[in-house]
Amino acid sequence: MARPPLRFALIAGELSGDLLGAALIRGLQELHPDAEFYGVAGPAMVQAGCRPLASIEALSVMGIAEVLPALPRLFRLRADLLRRLTGGERPDIVIGIDAPDFNLGLERRLRDRGLLTVQVVSPSVWAWRRGRVRGIVRAVDLLLCLLPFEPAFYDAEIRRHALAGRGRQRFQARYIGHPLANELDDSVLPSQARARLGLTADGPLLAVLPGSRGSEIEYLSDTFVQAAAWLRVRLPGLRLITPIAKPALRARFAEAIATHAPQLDWTVVDGQSRDVMRAADAVLLASGTATLECLLLGRPMVVAYKGSPLTAWLMLNAGLLKTRYVSLPNLLSADPCVPELLQQAATPAALGAALLPLLRDTDARQRQLRQFDAVRAELRRDAGAAAAQAITELLPPG
Repeated sequence: MARPPLRFALIAGELSGDLLGAALIRGLQELHPDAEFYGVAGPAMVQAGCRPLASIEALSVMGIAEVLPALPRLFRLRADLLRRLTGGERPDIVIGIDAPDFNLGLERRLRDRGLLTVQVVSPSVWAWRRGRVRGIVRAVDLLLCLLPFEPAFYDAEIRRHALAGRGRQRFQARYIGHPLANELDDSVLPSQARARLGLTADGPLLAVLPGSRGSEIEYLSDTFVQAAAWLRVRLPGLRLITPIAKPALRARFAEAIATHAPQLDWTVVDGQSRDVMRAADAVLLASGTATLECLLLGRPMVVAYKGSPLTAWLMLNAGLLKTRYVSLPNLLSADPCVPELLQQAATPAALGAALLPLLRDTDARQRQLRQFDAVRAELRRDAGAAAAQAITELLPPG
């Protein structure tokens, strides 16, 4: 008797999770052409063939203080998914993509009810909240890691804490490379990207990316615009360009420009963040997945982060942050060289001073680009296909 088509439930958070989910769906479709995909999805996943049970926007929340007002809604969503995925929408495998604070709790409940569970993208347990390793081992059968050092970290933590028993026997962490490394490279010239955006090719251009979340726009817009004004005084002819991830965020950033730098030559576009980075001589951006995209596109950068006072204090002063760096380019490079300016250190003058040598052909610029080439080579593993194969191996025979 023929096996019925496989059913995969995917639960993605953030725009980056949407892109990862779409790459995974395409990889699984190569192995299982008749498979059905559904879950919490964004536009890229829907285009790849995922039927949405809820929008990815439901999980686009960042920060400790920022998430508190959203908790009742998130609890309702989790209860609804638990009911549906253990009832009429029961899949063969549940795949959580990023959004660990939401997904791991749901995955643990689903696994306890007999479902196979996969988490794509490890939480940053090597950076902070290492105690979460115990919960991850309990929640998932397979953890697919995008960063090369993560499986060894899990092995060491499991040995150190003697996480034996049923959960440990079923748990595995595997490195699959990063899907973006196969998708992005530095082959597009700035002049070509500028033409796509309707910009002239001449003159220095700074890309300013204040983030894709409302909280990031709120905390970073004024500082980023003031940094651009500081730079423009010292670099005549500087032009600015900003991609706005969501139309609802445009007004707040436009307000910052009008308040602090109305005289600057500033282009604001909807989306197109990759072409914006390709077009730029240097990039100022919020810490997050966009920093990895910037690395893969071969553009030098300065990274900043600002959040609520509570979130910042917990991260920087309460001992929760366990790594020296917060940006992926520095964490992945043998020679960390991307300036990181966090909270009070992220002043307009400090950001401008860090960007100025990157906008010129200096040793600082070339040092970053050499490191980016090495990281890109390491991450390029056809992650979508590797993830699909690893997930397929979880399926029972038949």
